[in-house]
Amino acid sequence: MLHRSDIQIRDPFVVPVPEEGLYYLYGTTDRNAWSGPGIGFDVYRSRDLEQWEGPFPAFRPEAGFWGIENFWAPEVHRWRGMYYMFASFKAPGRRRATQILAADGPLGPFRPLSDRPATPPDWECLDGTLYVDRQGEPWIVFCREWLQVTDGEMYALRLSGDLAETVGKPVKLFSATEAPWVRSTVYEAEGQPDVRGYVTDGPFLFRPAERELWMLWSSHGAEGYAMGIAMSASGEIEGPWMQEALPFFRRDGGHGMLFADLEGRLTLALHCPNRTPDERPVFFRVKTEGGTLAL
Repeated sequence: MLHRSDIQIRDPFVVPVPEEGLYYLYGTTDRNAWSGPGIGFDVYRSRDLEQWEGPFPAFRPEAGFWGIENFWAPEVHRWRGMYYMFASFKAPGRRRATQILAADGPLGPFRPLSDRPATPPDWECLDGTLYVDRQGEPWIVFCREWLQVTDGEMYALRLSGDLAETVGKPVKLFSATEAPWVRSTVYEAEGQPDVRGYVTDGPFLFRPAERELWMLWSSHGAEGYAMGIAMSASGEIEGPWMQEALPFFRRDGGHGMLFADLEGRLTLALHCPNRTPDERPVFFRVKTEGGTLAL
């Protein structure tokens, strides 16, 4: 068994399976996810969010898979009796993109639904997440990379019922600088001039009430990597989206998500600190209070 503090992971995503009395933990698990060939994604399981079994190999690329590097931020969602993984990959000469994979159970193995990513092929994209609207229709919500557009963007794109195809065109939700708390960041690349821009990372959609729709998402704030909250004025994915003035989690942590624990308590998962190889999964009890989230 491993203690939570023993697990190096970025972008933690927790799937409770009540019928098993277990939690499954996914995330960016390559030791150095920034460079070199990607190995895959591991999953851990636990009864109490503190002691964990694993790692188990949830995904390993098979021959012919297009992704080579930057295996980032897998999320797993239960949809129509299956488990679907939304994860980001990149390869030389190809844009970073989110691919959708599927498995019969939470341990995998997860395999691609199709031979191409769900995000637009000429866009640099990452951190796709599943959103199901009030009509029961699925969408992928994803980030368009600041490295391509400078001011990172958030988009939604409708999916077919089996999640294998996209439907229509992407809908822009907002840009990073619409949030007052966001600060610029610098990407230092060897042999290249520094690139400065504004990050959009890690969207996660949730409804605190029937006609409300909120989004957790991450960027860089005044005290480092941080996480803010956006709210849809219409309660629908198309928005318009309003940004809270201050980040919800402000210092050296982010890429969060929410889940109900096995006792029904709302719980926040994120990684902290934001430096490799020290990142660890962290969990907080949260509640909706005063029109926002409170730790």
